[in-house]
Amino acid sequence: MAAAGPVLGEDSLRHEAREAQRSQAELQSRIDAADDEARAMLEELRELELAERRLVRESDELAPRLERQAEALARREAALDTLADTREALPPLQERLVERIEQWVENDMPFLRQERQARVVSLRSNTEALSIAERWERVVETWRAELAYGREMDAWRGYVGEGDSRREVDYLRLGRVGFYYLSPDGRAGGVWQSDEGRWAPLDEAQRREVRNGLRMARDRRAPELLTLPISQPLERAGGEDA
Repeated sequence: MAAAGPVLGEDSLRHEAREAQRSQAELQSRIDAADDEARAMLEELRELELAERRLVRESDELAPRLERQAEALARREAALDTLADTREALPPLQERLVERIEQWVENDMPFLRQERQARVVSLRSNTEALSIAERWERVVETWRAELAYGREMDAWRGYVGEGDSRREVDYLRLGRVGFYYLSPDGRAGGVWQSDEGRWAPLDEAQRREVRNGLRMARDRRAPELLTLPISQPLERAGGEDA
């Protein structure tokens, strides 16, 4: 009976050792699991930080664009609010512009008068078939054509006078400052005097200048300064062209 004591003591020690190993293994397993979870949480935190930086950057880039879009939208809404008033005001404005250009052609130097009058008449014909935008485009194009005359040097052949005095001549126009004619033989010429509404004769030296101007307008002579009487005051010509 006395020999059983040591055997029981060794079994108890081995049992305790196994329990301790099992506890240590369980603790290590929990430590490893905690480490894995901590690493996963750390990785997730890093991804969240990167995503936050990306969102901040995109927000900074998007904010000005959204602001511009909001301003454009506000302008469009304001334009829509006034669209009805604008449409209502356009026809009277177009009519005033047509009347002004009609008076301009009538009171201007009489160059290409039939062509210019026909252009104005076309603004009043068949307007029922045109939309407001189409008629507006025609009015603007007519004004552009008239304004362009003030910046051009032009020459063409036509007729001066009426009835038995009607004769063929070469016309020279210097913008809206000077309007002249010269007979084909160069022996007769005139300058239009707007204040008096008539042609005044040119002397021989002035006719030579008109001949030089005709050659320049037709690209047959290099540009040079011409000494000629003007058809109307420069203040009026400049004001009309504006």
